[in-house]
Amino acid sequence: MTAVEGTIVSTAMPTIVGSLKGISIMNWVFSIYLLTNAMMTPIYGKLADKIGRKPIYLVGILIFMIGSALSGMSQNMIQLIIFRAIQGIGAGSIVPVSLTIIADIYPVEKRASILGLNSAAWGIASIVGPLAGGFIVDALSWHWIFLINVPIGIVLMILVWIYLIEEKREVEKAPVDYLGSFCLVIILLSLLYGFQTLSEGFSITTIISFGLFILGLIAFVKVEKKAVDPIITLDLFKNKTYVIVNLVAALISGFLMGVEVYIPMWMQGVLGKSAALGGIVLAPMSVIWMFGSFAGGRVMQKWSAKKAIFVSMLPILVGALFLGFAQLETAYSIFFIFSAILGVGFGMTMTILTVLAQTSVDEEHTGVATSFFTLSRTIGQTIMISVFGLVLNASMNQGLADKKELGVTKNMMNQLINPHTVSDLPKHLVSDLREILYNNLHQVYIVGIVLMVLAFILNYFQDNKEGL
Repeated sequence: MTAVEGTIVSTAMPTIVGSLKGISIMNWVFSIYLLTNAMMTPIYGKLADKIGRKPIYLVGILIFMIGSALSGMSQNMIQLIIFRAIQGIGAGSIVPVSLTIIADIYPVEKRASILGLNSAAWGIASIVGPLAGGFIVDALSWHWIFLINVPIGIVLMILVWIYLIEEKREVEKAPVDYLGSFCLVIILLSLLYGFQTLSEGFSITTIISFGLFILGLIAFVKVEKKAVDPIITLDLFKNKTYVIVNLVAALISGFLMGVEVYIPMWMQGVLGKSAALGGIVLAPMSVIWMFGSFAGGRVMQKWSAKKAIFVSMLPILVGALFLGFAQLETAYSIFFIFSAILGVGFGMTMTILTVLAQTSVDEEHTGVATSFFTLSRTIGQTIMISVFGLVLNASMNQGLADKKELGVTKNMMNQLINPHTVSDLPKHLVSDLREILYNNLHQVYIVGIVLMVLAFILNYFQDNKEGL
């Protein structure tokens, strides 16, 4: 369900932005979802350890469905952003609790293969999502791309209720760490909101947000040291392997966000493809992701963590270099090849990092460790979508200023990336507008290359003796 939601929204986003005239705040549609997702992920993880996986999973799915239905009824950009926040609150339980359930059921030697099969859902979604999203946008209305989650969610809840058999768990008598949870929410909200405001330009709000983040972090550490049952066990951060795994995952996930959000924009705005054709370019990445996961499982059994992660990240680096240096006239078909290469890398890397995050901690902390790992990925995505937005807007403003004499405007950029309105633009300006958009995306992917370099540097400090 979350996989289809991601691919469908990415495919339809250019049309949504063009319809609601919100290119300058489009990042909020993604960022608010990721922000509320991040805010709730560790709380769900702790509750899953204390209460049980099944009830927390079902509650998350229900909230996600409500947010999806409301998003589908949005009439303006502000409404869509608010309802996406509700959707994100529900999504905070779905992925981490899923991964925790897999860890409960399967031993470590089989887990990589199961994660590979689990990735098949994302592969299927990569085909169904863009095709369904393109069809819905072209034939009906973009509002329906969110409503598709409701019937899927109903079926999912029935299946989980019937078939997920979980042993009764005694609810721990230790008091819930409400103060720690509150401090954690403040930390995440201030950090992620600070980066989002930064994407719109440095301001006093940015300074206040980051200042609140620092104060919240100090308070959180003090509270967690005294808590009987802390929301996040600070001992996790004494584990070098676990810390590096989370940092690398954040960087890789940040780059993945740039791929999923901006490649459809490249296809539709620069190459002039339809919404369906723009999104289907991501299909090879998600399909091959599954096979990359299987490959990651084999690599894990042969090599140390350091070497396995290094090898798995090489295909991602190749894809990043292609996107960073691809030319304006690069053929549409070439993107399918590099989409597949990226799929191999992402599949291997994320499987290795997920299993390593779970096996590098004590079994009783599996739920919290898995949730924090998911949180690290979400934070990486949220921060980087803000950074990418900052780069994109700065580059776009510069590009529009350079071609000011032609009469190009930001509203024309909104029209350019919407396949339904591009024909309304003056024909003699289309090529100039596409050049501006290409230069914007080029700058975004240069930042992506930097992320990959940082990931390799971090992995260098991984201990060779740490096996998977």
